[in-house]
Amino acid sequence: MPAAPAHKRILLKLSGEALMGDDAFGINRATIVRMVEEIAEVVNSGVQVAVVIGGGNIFRGVAGGSVGMDRATADYMGMLATVMNALALADTMDKQGLVARVMSAIAIEQVVEPYVRPKALQYLEEGKVVIFAAGTGNPFFTTDTAAALRGAEIGAELVLKATKVDGVYSADPKKDPSATRYNRITFDDAMAQNLGIMDATAFALCRDQKLPIKVFSIFKHGALKRVVMGEDEGTLVYA
Repeated sequence: MPAAPAHKRILLKLSGEALMGDDAFGINRATIVRMVEEIAEVVNSGVQVAVVIGGGNIFRGVAGGSVGMDRATADYMGMLATVMNALALADTMDKQGLVARVMSAIAIEQVVEPYVRPKALQYLEEGKVVIFAAGTGNPFFTTDTAAALRGAEIGAELVLKATKVDGVYSADPKKDPSATRYNRITFDDAMAQNLGIMDATAFALCRDQKLPIKVFSIFKHGALKRVVMGEDEGTLVYA
């Protein structure tokens, strides 16, 4: 009999950049399909999955034009980019046999439904993947903060921060070959060492809510499943 997952409900934070693959910006089809295959494996094991997606892959393409722009306006542009990514993710999930619902913090009701917490909880209980778009709906807050906020709101047991590296290191492993990966580290130690796992607002919210963060590589095949099964993968940040 296969082992049961270690977590019943998770929130996965994906950066927009993760969807680019090797492209300069935009969405790489092969990359998004592979990611959804990994998510499908987790959902099919009985885990309830919510996703917060960033918008850097799209916003990067127009970032030059945002120089000198009002910060709030630029942030709203970034939020709309996350809606585009969420739609692409949901469409790919649909083709993989998953049922996904996009919920936006900004009302665009012809395109996606608004974020309503009880409805999101209902979808998760029904085994649907809920994709939270448009960040928190407010400028000056990152999608990391949206992940911490939504994770706390839906009662996730763990926030999974998907990155390009396979965990949190004592230094940048690309610059320092002697850097070591932490298996576990407390919020306080991570802050004291200024490891920059998430932005300060997101990090503080997770710490205050005692919501652990798992940092892992989304580009490492099977890593998401291993995290959910409670295996030694990535770095756990805990209170």
